[in-house]
Amino acid sequence: MEQFIVSARKYRPQTFKDVVGQQAITNTLLNAIENNHLAQALLFTGPRGVGKTTCARILARKINQEGYDDPYEDFAFNVFELDAASNNSVDDIRSLIDQVRIPPQTGKYKVYIIDEVHMLSQAAFNAFLKTLEEPPRHAIFILATTEKHKIIPTILSRCQIFDFKRITVKDAKEHLADVARSQGINFEDDALHIIAQKADGAMRDALSIFDRVVSYCGNNLSRQAVTENLNVLDYEYYVKVTDLILENRIPELLLAYNDILAKGFDGHHFVAGLASHFRDLLVCKNPATLVLLEAGEAAQALYASQAQRASHDFLMKGIDLANECDLKYKVSQNQRLLTELCLMQLASITFDGEKKKADQFIIPAHYFKDGAPVIAKVTVQETHIETSAVTIDAVAVSVEPQGIAPLPTTELEVDTPEEVVPPAPPKPEPEGTVKVSALSLSSIKKMRELAETQKANQKHADELPTEPFTETDMLLNWNKFAQRLSDNGQKIMATYMQMNDPILEGTTIKLQLPNEGSKVDFDNNKLELLGYLRGKLHNHDIVIETYVNESTERKYAFTPEEKYEKLKAINPAMETLRRMFDLDI
Repeated sequence: MEQFIVSARKYRPQTFKDVVGQQAITNTLLNAIENNHLAQALLFTGPRGVGKTTCARILARKINQEGYDDPYEDFAFNVFELDAASNNSVDDIRSLIDQVRIPPQTGKYKVYIIDEVHMLSQAAFNAFLKTLEEPPRHAIFILATTEKHKIIPTILSRCQIFDFKRITVKDAKEHLADVARSQGINFEDDALHIIAQKADGAMRDALSIFDRVVSYCGNNLSRQAVTENLNVLDYEYYVKVTDLILENRIPELLLAYNDILAKGFDGHHFVAGLASHFRDLLVCKNPATLVLLEAGEAAQALYASQAQRASHDFLMKGIDLANECDLKYKVSQNQRLLTELCLMQLASITFDGEKKKADQFIIPAHYFKDGAPVIAKVTVQETHIETSAVTIDAVAVSVEPQGIAPLPTTELEVDTPEEVVPPAPPKPEPEGTVKVSALSLSSIKKMRELAETQKANQKHADELPTEPFTETDMLLNWNKFAQRLSDNGQKIMATYMQMNDPILEGTTIKLQLPNEGSKVDFDNNKLELLGYLRGKLHNHDIVIETYVNESTERKYAFTPEEKYEKLKAINPAMETLRRMFDLDI
């Protein structure tokens, strides 16, 4: 059985014309060879699988072919490849330098290709500097790396740098199509597009994925087979989800997301893809930006159809919500709930509330003729109803359409109030009476419920304890609460409470404070104290009043002690601060 050769090696370019997606670099190298402007140290840098080593080999063969008639001569004796990942020591570089001195036996140049050059040690780089700057006339160095930032600046300054770019989806798809035709494989355009997207700009990865998918589905490369084998979320998933969002079908939307998770897809990947899908729909709405859509022909038709049904505002809000979910996904404790909440918010963007049905209206639609308004005679009859604690003025409205068949009569069973009084002159109402106008039986029912609630609240208030207590009991609990505040770190409030002894007058506790600022601060934080005292003293009539002693004479501060006393009067927490840090005045 003949040994299988992977496509990445089988279809490796042999000339600069075969290199995919690097036309600017290949044209520059060809012109440099033709015009004899080729530098003696070149640095090829760029992502993986974009053709750096391939271009280095083609260049090494191309510069030695001048004057030779044999097109298959590869000048293997003139090309030396060194893997810097495993040969990164000073001794390896010294051995290379010793070889450089020997001129080639055939051809014009000896080419040294150092792959993954960023892996060389610092000492190896320093040992290589002199030879790289002034090599022999017959030596050309080609350095290749994926991480240019790891190479020391003294090496970079001695090289002519070529930056290889990522291969576009379009170029990768066209190259895969050529490979598929050469192997006699039938393919769908969308299938190759998915492979090119999955490769993420690397041609070697694209060819490796192509071999894997061909092994799975044989000579018929379909989009469905590619998505199943690569386990990717293609555009059909997102089109379906977006349709459910536009139709506000939240239950089906959550079930669709559950199916996606059941197939092994990551929720974070789904959210990011949904944001990209909204972006693609937004791109489709303007013909000028249609070139930014990277999709196959069938996908472009679906995108264009869905873009017509999605408004610009919906897409902008959708991108914002999906992006926000994407940012919060990794820090969320419940990632599935976060994604489901995002989907429900998306489905609610175009939801304008519950739609009303025709049978929910009081006057059915068939009572309107040709859409014209009905002219009706309205009769109003007022009824004055009094119940305990509630007085209701009910207005009965009867509508009699003129010139149309009368409305059908419906008999209703109504609970008659206990007391119905005929209309009488208005009289003063007792305190606490609520007066309400109503047009329906439900309003009367609500008024009754309101009266019962008021009675219950009043009964509850009457049941609260109001036991007598002495000033000594009050001071004891007052000081206990102040000590608890101090232990919990609330020093300022505790200081306010201990400045002066409170005075008890009946159930009113009066506290004198030094200034208006401390009074406001105490009043804002006294609710907890009030609740504590009411509970401990079993009396819910207790109130706390604060006042400022306005008869204090104004004194001028001259000495440090007087200034400190004045500051302490303004803010009593100064004393707490002084004691805490043991400060001197």
